[in-house]
Amino acid sequence: MSRDLSDLRRDYRQLPLREQDMCADPFEQFRQWFDAAVDYGIEIPNAMVLATATPDGAPGARYVLLKDFDDGGFVFYTHSISAKGRQLEANPRAALVFYWQPLHRQVRIEGTVTPVSAQEADAYFASRPYGSRVSVWVAPQSSVVASREAMETRFEEISRQYPDEVPRPGTWTGYRVAPERIEFWQGREDRMHDRMLYTRQGASAWRMERLAP
Repeated sequence: MSRDLSDLRRDYRQLPLREQDMCADPFEQFRQWFDAAVDYGIEIPNAMVLATATPDGAPGARYVLLKDFDDGGFVFYTHSISAKGRQLEANPRAALVFYWQPLHRQVRIEGTVTPVSAQEADAYFASRPYGSRVSVWVAPQSSVVASREAMETRFEEISRQYPDEVPRPGTWTGYRVAPERIEFWQGREDRMHDRMLYTRQGASAWRMERLAP
């Protein structure tokens, strides 16, 4: 390797995370941080790493987009027959990671996963741009395709078949990650980072603890 990665260092100089300033509700704390990322102008602030695993523990990770969040959890959409969809069906647990680099902030979420209702999936699918609705019909996600040209030909065929309204495929749906743990990380100078962990206690209560960097 020609580049010495040990020299790639960045000192983090941000305001501290203090226990007395944290929200008792981690969803409200997330909302405040998410709004700050949007207001800062971070490109694609809803991009998040989704980590899943097969039943025997083989991990997989990829970026997806957060499309909704509330007290029930964090929602993203994909094909149920994709690699991640199959993994979630067999092992319905996942981890999410947000990293907003200019703010030196990271949020880690771990929890259980359930599909959203058909009505919720229909409503979001209908809100997508026309081309995005057509593309989900081109080929099963994660499947091997012959060529880019074959996909573009299929896209044109679907566009002719559905010139106006595009129905939602039954295999395209949303998933909600109901968190059991949410960690807020704030980069600090000298690697003395602030880490606040919320752990679910029962149906709606949370315990907050400070973790070592």
